[in-house]
Amino acid sequence: MIKTIGDEVMAAFPTADAAADAAIEIQMGIAELPMVGKTKIGVRIGFNFGPIVEREGDVFGDAVNLAARLSHVAARDQIITARDTVMKMSPMLKANTRGITTIQVKGKAEEIQVFELMWQQSEDMTTLASHKSIYKPKNAKLRLLVQGAEVILSAERPSLALGRDASADMVVRERMASRAHGKIERRLDKFILTDHSANGTFITVEGDKEIVLRREEFTLRAHGWIAFGQTRATATDVIEFFCE
Repeated sequence: MIKTIGDEVMAAFPTADAAADAAIEIQMGIAELPMVGKTKIGVRIGFNFGPIVEREGDVFGDAVNLAARLSHVAARDQIITARDTVMKMSPMLKANTRGITTIQVKGKAEEIQVFELMWQQSEDMTTLASHKSIYKPKNAKLRLLVQGAEVILSAERPSLALGRDASADMVVRERMASRAHGKIERRLDKFILTDHSANGTFITVEGDKEIVLRREEFTLRAHGWIAFGQTRATATDVIEFFCE
């Protein structure tokens, strides 16, 4: 730890992976804390990797300034970093990042690409955990059933494009679906459904209420159904899924 600034903490790590691991463990630890009265405590984390200048126990430089800026851009329960830092991370951690925006930084001619390090799925608190202390790879499979046909996603076949267009990996015969409606992809041992459509994707996990994705992501779990452009109750083409 370098210092505290109000309710903020500045810390230094030897590698981008070490900072990412610490950020994940912090968020996981905070998420497990009980409510304080009616308030759920949360933290926002930004980190950046680069050269620094050390002087009298403090650190300075562009890398420090950008890290501070990123921490202010982050929302509660969010971990963000810059693209250059993502490129220095291990493949396993890099696979759990996504570009979310760009920001202008004083003194920089080009905008900085901002990436989020995903550590949980907000709907069901599914954790994408530290590869060092938590994550253990599994031979996870996703079985999809539609119109009597079966498709299996695994390490051998990690992704699938969905939509009305005939070129889609799985063609959806639903008038409310978009031509390029979305995709399912394997990340670590999770299967992530991403919606790209105009009318949304409707997901029901067995035992839970139906939810709607609109240009969002969802981690598929257990057993459930996916409908396109309208609720499962009225849809004509529904995919049933099994996470195995």
